[in-house]
This record gives sequence, C-alpha cells and structure tokens, in this order.
Amino acid sequence: MSILETIIIAIVEGLTEFLPVSSTGHMIITQNILGVESTEFVKAFTFIIQFGAILSVVVLYWKRFFKLNDAPVPDGATPLKRFLHKYDFYWKLFVAFIPAAVFGLLFSDMIDAMLESVAVVATTLILGGIFMLFCDKIFKNGSEKTEMTEKRAFWIGMFQCISMIPGVSRSMATIVGGMAQKLTRKKAAEFSFFLAVPTMLAATMFKMLKLFMEPDGMQILKDNACTLIVGNVVAFVVAMLAIKFFINFVTKYGFKAFGWYRIILGGVILALLLTGHNLTIA
Repeated sequence: MSILETIIIAIVEGLTEFLPVSSTGHMIITQNILGVESTEFVKAFTFIIQFGAILSVVVLYWKRFFKLNDAPVPDGATPLKRFLHKYDFYWKLFVAFIPAAVFGLLFSDMIDAMLESVAVVATTLILGGIFMLFCDKIFKNGSEKTEMTEKRAFWIGMFQCISMIPGVSRSMATIVGGMAQKLTRKKAAEFSFFLAVPTMLAATMFKMLKLFMEPDGMQILKDNACTLIVGNVVAFVVAMLAIKFFINFVTKYGFKAFGWYRIILGGVILALLLTGHNLTIA
C-alpha cells in the first residue's frame, strides 16, 4: 500500500468514524476503488488507524474524559458504591463496552469474512439509510434531564454489537441506542464518541495481537511502521474536524441527510456490482 493510498484511506476513516455512515464500510469501498489487495495487514490497518481517530475524542473532550465525579456520595454507600460513584463515567463506559467485547471475541472470524464483501456493505448501507430516514420520528428527541444509568449504558452497548456487520456504522448504532434510551441526540452522540475510545482501542490491540502472532507478523509491522504512523496521524486530524461538524449538524437537522446519503451510495454500488462492473479504478 503506497503512502498516497494510506492517506486517502485514513482521510476516509477520519471523516466517517464518527458519522453514522460506517467508516469500515467506506474503507472497504475505498480499498476496492483504489485496487488495494485485502491482505492480513490491510485488514488490520483499517482497525489500527481507528486509534488515531479515537484520540481526537480524548483531545476534544479531555476535560470531561479525565474528570472524576465530585458529586456528594449518597448516605450509607458501601465502599464499592463509593468507588463506582467516584469513577462513574468510566464505569458506565465499561458497562457499555462489555457486550461488544464478548461478541467481538466470539465472532471475530465471521466479522473478518464479512470484511471481504462489498455487496454486504452496500446492502447494509441501504437498509441503515432507510431506517435513518425515520429514526428521528421513531425516537423522539429525549429530555436534557435524562441521565445516563448503568442500564442505559448496557443497552447502548448491545446496540453497538449490531455495528460489527460492515456497513451498519458503530456511530449510528450507538446513537440510535442512546436515543432509544431517551437521551437527546447531542447526549447520545457524545456518549457514542466516548464509547468509541475503549471499543476501538480494544479492537486495535486485538488486531495487532492477531497480526503479531502471524508467522511473519513482527516483520510485517516493522515493514509497515511508516504506513501505520501516517494513517493514524491523518485520521486523527481529520476526525477532529468531523466531530465538530457532526455535533452541530445532527443537533440542528437530525439524521435524514445521512440516511439519503447511505441509500444513494449503497444503491450506486449495488447497481455497479449487479451489472458486472468492477469498482477498481487503479
């Protein structure tokens, strides 16, 4: 994979990681258009550069991300409850992360197999787009008074598992999960961003471990160190811009525009595939 191809794919990752359009799906499509062979390294690369994108969340929200709960502890709380109260933010992220960790370990090979299919991506883009046209009506904008609880965090985590199907979008699944739990669009989107950090960090480490355990895994990582560094840096910068845009846009206008985008893109790709055309332009 050339540096130019690396930069293009990383730009796509940064733009789409936090938008409800599926970053993985877009990277698979981009790889096919560029003619990049789907090697074990390339599969790992699409996960590893997500690390750069999630760092943008930590930088943009660092005050909230590293702030402990300083609210008064309820009277009569046990030492465990006092601990969980203090680290409330991290505890709820952990609760939301658990379902994806379990499903990811159980179905890792199946997920990798689906990463090969542009047709799967196109189909899920369309189906997800149709749903997004109506999700604002299905899930009325929640109340600012709605607080994140362990139960709500867990159910958002369950919604996140759906995004393991390429083309579904982790962002879309978790935001819809938050809206289903009566959170506002803004609160649901922000929690989706926060949840991306442990989820994508775990996925990155898991993919690097799998690649490392390959016969020539260490050598592959060494040979492609520059590619990984460039990909992460580009994804980080672009994701910073995308997050700011998305929060403002979705708060004002909802998800309908993203729904139409998904339907049009998925429809064009399916039409090309069904008519025997190859997406590769390289």
